[in-house]
Amino acid sequence: MRIIYVADGRSATALNWMRYFVDRGDEVFLASTFACQPGLKLSGLEIVPVAFSGVKPASQPGAKTRAGKVTLWGASTLQLRTSLRQWLGPLTIPNAAQRLRGFIERTQPDLVHAMRIPYEGMLAADASGLAPLLISVWGNDFTLHAPSTPLMRHYTTWALKAADALHADCQRDIRLGKQWGFSLQKPGLVIPGSGGIRADVFFSPAQPAPAPLVVNPRGFRAYVRNDVFFEAIPLVLKARPDARFACPAMSGEPQVLEWIEKLGVGSAVDLLPQLPQSELAALFRSAQLIVSPTIHDGTPNSLLEGMACGCFPVAGNLESIREWIKPEQNGLLVDATNPHALAAAILRGLNDAALRKQAAELNAELIAERAEYSQSMARAAEFYNKITRNTI
Repeated sequence: MRIIYVADGRSATALNWMRYFVDRGDEVFLASTFACQPGLKLSGLEIVPVAFSGVKPASQPGAKTRAGKVTLWGASTLQLRTSLRQWLGPLTIPNAAQRLRGFIERTQPDLVHAMRIPYEGMLAADASGLAPLLISVWGNDFTLHAPSTPLMRHYTTWALKAADALHADCQRDIRLGKQWGFSLQKPGLVIPGSGGIRADVFFSPAQPAPAPLVVNPRGFRAYVRNDVFFEAIPLVLKARPDARFACPAMSGEPQVLEWIEKLGVGSAVDLLPQLPQSELAALFRSAQLIVSPTIHDGTPNSLLEGMACGCFPVAGNLESIREWIKPEQNGLLVDATNPHALAAAILRGLNDAALRKQAAELNAELIAERAEYSQSMARAAEFYNKITRNTI
């Protein structure tokens, strides 16, 4: 099979999908919306910037310029940048679609797979008609981005009408996809967004983690309430002064450093860089809890990865997360806007070893049954074949 992925080529999620089909011997092409070096034996690579993805920051997020001013690429401007992309990003789609269309014409794929709706799915829909189009929904495509501006609403509906098939990481998004214009007669697939959890990387430790370590792996996104997470830390420390908190992808972030100083919790918090999957898995195995304080989400890959490594999950109480977590059985769900509720859930997880043990056993079974990588990707390959058969 000849497959074009329209994706952020830096994404571990996209790489998981492409690696499976590269290893299988298919011809895999990548139209990346960001400059990247995927490290895979691709049959072709084209950089197709859209929604200002080709604009490079002058320095690293939060770094200071020579004049001593903080750049506009840190967490403090995240909401502003998200809003600007939602208003102006769709205006860049027509020109980018011409470039993508040329790539599709040259490669003649059997299938185009766009990974997330804004802006890869929108871009692929505008260049569609040359090959069957599969669009993947990522966690907040419908709940955060789609209703944000008139153009985002228009392009979301347009993309779903143009798509020949839909992949989502939760049943909720298949339902919402139909509300946004995806045909009831077209096929859908529900498997983890990353293609599944690699059991050779993410697995439970031989013994439960002894230290009261809490990991927040979500980084800075517009829908992650990190402000609430950090406000909850001193509340936890009052009852459990031995608790520690690890935050991958937050190293050096000025907004976090400001929160830590204001709250006086620096000695309990370890800010880490973005971690390779093997190091992230090792961190999960050393932790008792994983926290995902989101107000918009599908099924977070990092949440499933932490659960596979034996972490007790505490997450925002969202419909999509309820497809995986049953409170008081294999995790806890909370109002992610309430630091007191989040702190109480963290303390419950830290203090209840029996509940953590029960959750670890249930989650190991759940991941093996519904999220194991090779099984999930075998279903994806079968789905690819179904799409191409139905649209030829």
